[in-house]
Amino acid sequence: MEQARDVHSNDAQGADGESAASASASANNSGQLAEGQSNPGEGTMVLQRAESWKDRYAQWRDNTSEQLNTLDLAPSLAENIGSGRWFRGLGTMLALGAVAIAFWPNFSALEAKPAMTTDAGVRDEFRSHMIMPLALGGDSGRQMSAGVQVIPLESAPERPQIELVATLAKGDGFSSMLRRAGVGSADAEKVAELVSGAVPLDEVEPGTRVDVVLGRRAEAGAPRPLDALKIRAKFDLELQVERGDSGNLSLRRNPIRVDETPLRIRGTVGQSLYRSARAAGAPASAVQAYIKAIDNQIDMNREIASSDEFDMIVSYRRAATGERQAGQLLYAGIDRGGEPKTQLMRWGKQGRFYEASGVGEQRNGLVAPVPGRITSRFGMRRHPILGYRRMHSGMDFRARHGTPIVAVTDGRVTSAGRAGGCGNAVRLSHGNNLSTRYCHMSRMAVRRGQNVRRGQVIGYVGSTGLSTGPHLHYEMYRGSRAINPASVNFVTRAQLQGRELIEFRSALNRIKSVEPGKALEDLVPTRKETEVPLREIEKIDTARKIS
Repeated sequence: MEQARDVHSNDAQGADGESAASASASANNSGQLAEGQSNPGEGTMVLQRAESWKDRYAQWRDNTSEQLNTLDLAPSLAENIGSGRWFRGLGTMLALGAVAIAFWPNFSALEAKPAMTTDAGVRDEFRSHMIMPLALGGDSGRQMSAGVQVIPLESAPERPQIELVATLAKGDGFSSMLRRAGVGSADAEKVAELVSGAVPLDEVEPGTRVDVVLGRRAEAGAPRPLDALKIRAKFDLELQVERGDSGNLSLRRNPIRVDETPLRIRGTVGQSLYRSARAAGAPASAVQAYIKAIDNQIDMNREIASSDEFDMIVSYRRAATGERQAGQLLYAGIDRGGEPKTQLMRWGKQGRFYEASGVGEQRNGLVAPVPGRITSRFGMRRHPILGYRRMHSGMDFRARHGTPIVAVTDGRVTSAGRAGGCGNAVRLSHGNNLSTRYCHMSRMAVRRGQNVRRGQVIGYVGSTGLSTGPHLHYEMYRGSRAINPASVNFVTRAQLQGRELIEFRSALNRIKSVEPGKALEDLVPTRKETEVPLREIEKIDTARKIS
């Protein structure tokens, strides 16, 4: 130890007097001695102080980082595509992806311990109540077998009564409808006979619902007897069929009180007459009929302002049972400044609208006889069959075979039958020395002397006579001379006179006295309608009066 101290002391003293070069050499010599090497010339040894584990870890970390930096495991795959370095990076990516897939988690359901101990028999019973596909072992519907304590019945018990609802379909018979509901043939025929005695069966509207109550069978396999039946045969009539104590069926009529106060609706025309009327509560069919009636009388685009008021009255019925039924339009009017501008009321068997003065609704123009385009007009042309030019005294309309042909305006049938080259033809007289003829019909729907209305079907398109195919040849005559049908625009109006005009004006005053919305109020029930029938138990408890 003393020798070591002497060496260090000598080194320190020598360092003070030597130059920088000798100091560097001395430092290198000291470093070699610090590594634990001996100096062969001097025969002395320098001992190094032990390093801590932190220093050794730092040195290992630095060395490892330098080695990993030289490996280049993840090169950019966007550079040097196809080179060896690029393929090494691709292999690294694939390897990392394989490791990630290998550690992919499992999402299968965890099995929990059952709340009760189950064995094969219990699982079979559970499976019998499960709903699952047959391919997966479903056993839905299997019942457990009866035990020894179960007493089998000779026959399954039936319900004493069955209540059901049958609906009369369009074109269906009343008795056949009852038979489909389960009523026996004898009872069905008897009920049909009873109901037909009160109201014709053809007047029972399709869609009418029938409440049926079937009783207990007399024996196994026999049809159930009819105990009761209830049907709303009409809006104001309910029919009820019951089986009495004697076993016979009897019919009872239950008239229903109905109020027929018309429904009056008023409002401002606004931007849209149709929308305003619908918003006021008018039925769609009534609004359409109202617009059609007004449009036939005046020009709605020019003569009706947004500030005008519409006034319509519709036939309306209210039943005491709560049902309501809207009918056809009875009155159509337009008011301006509180004064009626246009007043139209339906009148007569034909249901036409008449003004307050008794003049019928104006029917402007002619309707097209068929819904088809014009293929040949009035004038000279080459006949397609005869082959030479001659006068074409009418207009040809293209239409399919069997298309309905309608009268262009009101008239009277003066002839209906075969007419040479025109084939089957119908001729109408419209008054004022004007008449029309419709040719090449396949068949006719009117007869001579019959009155027809505008738009009524008078025949059907065909190709009879001199014709190359189905079409309508339409002609118009003034007297006996053919004229161009496109040059005439008919206007037809009817006029009430005498006593009929007085009755019309009286009816108009009555219908205009109806208050708007009055028909929407509920009917006040009568005393008979509010009485509640006593139950059988209440009849027993009622004290008998002693006189």
